[in-house]
This record gives sequence, C-alpha cells and structure tokens, in this order.
Amino acid sequence: QLQKQAYDYLPITSEAALVANLRAQLEALNKISFSDAEWQRFFSTCIAGANDGIVEKTARMQEDHVQLLKRDDGSTKNIYLIDKQNIHNNRLQAINQYEAEGSRATRFDVTILVNGLPMVHVELKRRGVDIREAFNQINRYQRDSFWAGSGLFEYVQLFVISNGTLTKYYSNTVRDGHLAEQHSKRSKSKTSNSFAFTSWWADAKNRPITELDGFTRTFFAKHSLLNVLTRYCVFDVDRKLLVMRPYQIVAAEQILQRIATSTNHRQLGSVAAGGYIWHTTGSGKTLTSFKAAQLARGLPNIDK
Repeated sequence: QLQKQAYDYLPITSEAALVANLRAQLEALNKISFSDAEWQRFFSTCIAGANDGIVEKTARMQEDHVQLLKRDDGSTKNIYLIDKQNIHNNRLQAINQYEAEGSRATRFDVTILVNGLPMVHVELKRRGVDIREAFNQINRYQRDSFWAGSGLFEYVQLFVISNGTLTKYYSNTVRDGHLAEQHSKRSKSKTSNSFAFTSWWADAKNRPITELDGFTRTFFAKHSLLNVLTRYCVFDVDRKLLVMRPYQIVAAEQILQRIATSTNHRQLGSVAAGGYIWHTTGSGKTLTSFKAAQLARGLPNIDK
C-alpha cells in the first residue's frame, strides 16, 4: 500500500546499507556530493554524535534541521536534514525486517525513512492480538536496540501500532515513560504506563480511522505525514515531543484559514474575522492555540 502511495521500497536490512542510503538521500536533497572525508566528519558530528540520545536527535529534527558542513577546502555549507518549507522535496522510503544487534538481536517491522533517516516506525500485530503488545514491544526495542550501532533509530519521531483493526500513533517521548501532561490537566502522577497517551487518527469530522488500510491511506499520505512531522509536533520546554491529535490539527488549520480569508477580504477587526474553537477540558486547547500562533507567525501579514 505504501508503494501505491509513491513511497520507494528499499530492501535493506543492515546499518551499512542504511548509512549509505542516508548519504545518497542527503546529497540529493542538498544537491551536493560529499567527499568521503566530508561525509565522515558530517556524519560523526551532525548526525550520529557519540553523546547524542533521543532528546538531542529530536531537538535536531524539530529545531536545528539545518546543519553546517565543513568542506575539505575550509568553506562551510548548510545541509538540510529535512526541508520544512517545501515538504515535497523530501523523499519517503519504506524498509521492513531491518535487523539490529543491540543487547539482543531484533528485527523491526516497517520503518519510514525521510531523506534516509528513520522517522516513523510501525509495529504490526496479527488481528485479534491486543495492540498494547505492539506498544510494549516498541518499549523493548527502545531498551534493547534503537541505540545500537550509530543509533540512527533514535531519530524516530512517531510510532504507529496496529493489529489491523485498531491503529494508533504517538510521539517518541511517550515511550520514555514521559507523560504529555498537557493532554490531561487532571492526571499529574508520574507513571511509566503511558499507553494512555497514544492517539487515534481521525478524519476532518473527527470520525476515528482505526483500520490499518484507512489509516495508511490517510495518515501515510505523503502530505499528511510530512505535515505532521514538520508542522504538527511541538518540542516543549521539558524537551518532550508532543504530536497533535487530529482535532487539534483541524482546529489550527481552520484558524490559519480564517486569518488568511479575513486578511484577503479586508475584514480584519470585524466580527467576521473572528471565530471560536470549542474543546472539552483536557483536550489540549493550550497546545492548539500555541501551535496556531507559532504557524501564524510565518504568515507575511502577521504583526510579530
């Protein structure tokens, strides 16, 4: 199904092949050829630093996605890890059965690479199996093998778990036992059972899309996935990655739409330029309004 949606399938199962593909993808995105020495320097300092963990790699994708390459001739060049302005410049590839040797050998189900970096990991169970098993398995990978080798799997921003009939998604910090407290004003207790913070995907009318086929068609549509990764995540002051829920994304989009139309129709300052979003307690209105303001800041007519 991903191939039908114009993802390239890559039959790679080893880290050497993963790194070689990453180099080729970054060269294509940045229209550059690395010399071997340049690639070695760039890879070891700007991608797979020995002291970088999940938080540092998430910060790189969310905040510092343009890294500096020192060329052999002493000059420097900006290297984009992901293009957030023109999302369709990014190349999506799918791999499956990737093998990692950590504290125990593991084989991952399906991973989506964005410009060669593993950014979304999908764990699949047979129908009838509780999807919590997929959630628990990702926690085990986190412990046993995502850090293995160069630790490229620590770049995964989003996880998808499915048993075919039920499918959910969540951000990478949920698996650390971090709780996205913004999603629940009432529950302040620190607990490692963060399955509660996995989200259903839904259509614009907030009807849940739980079947894997429908989820793949919509969530993994290239523009949807790239928008979620580049626009609808918030990396907060506690260094946790929050991924927005579908109704929050729709609300933020509607707000931006209203700003655009009321500006075009010269309605600013009138009732027609306003509107309201109604959400229940604990549904994440603060995150929605923060994200709407952050995205609006990029619009040309907005007074900073």
